[in-house]
Amino acid sequence: MSVWPAWEVQEHDGATSWFHVRLAFPDGARVDALAVVCEQSVSVEDVRAQPALSLDDLTMLADWIEAPLFEACGLEPEGEAGEEPGGARRARPAWPRGIEGRWLIAQEYRAAQEEGADPVLAVMCATGHSRRRSLRLISQARDAGFLTPRHARR
Repeated sequence: MSVWPAWEVQEHDGATSWFHVRLAFPDGARVDALAVVCEQSVSVEDVRAQPALSLDDLTMLADWIEAPLFEACGLEPEGEAGEEPGGARRARPAWPRGIEGRWLIAQEYRAAQEEGADPVLAVMCATGHSRRRSLRLISQARDAGFLTPRHARR
C-alpha cells in the first residue's frame, strides 16, 4: 500500500489531512482512494477500483487504510488497546438523521463561525462526510430554519 499527502488544512487546535492511497494486489487489482484524517477518524471521499469493489469490501476500505494513514499523520487510533477482538468499528462517526441532525449541523456551523474557523470544514470533520455532502447538509439546516439564509433577497 502506498500513502502520500494530498493537502492539509491547519486549524487552531489541530489539522485535517487529505491523502492519496493506493492498494495494489498481486492479481493486478488496484484501489485508488482520497481519504481524510480528522480528529482520530478516517473518511473516504473518493474511490476508484479495478475491478470494482463489492459493497462489503467498500464498507471495509476505511478499516484497511486506517492504520497506515494514522501512521503517516503520527497518530494512533483511539481505543486500540481496550478494543474487543472482532469488534465492529465505523470509519464515520454516527450522526443523527432528520431534524436533530440538521440542528446539530447548525450548531457546528455557528460554533466554527464564532471561532473564526471554516464552518464547512467544521461540519465535514463533525460528520465525516465529504465537502459536497456537508454543503448539502448545511443547505438542509438552512431550509429547516436553523441557519440564516445564505443570500438576502430583495
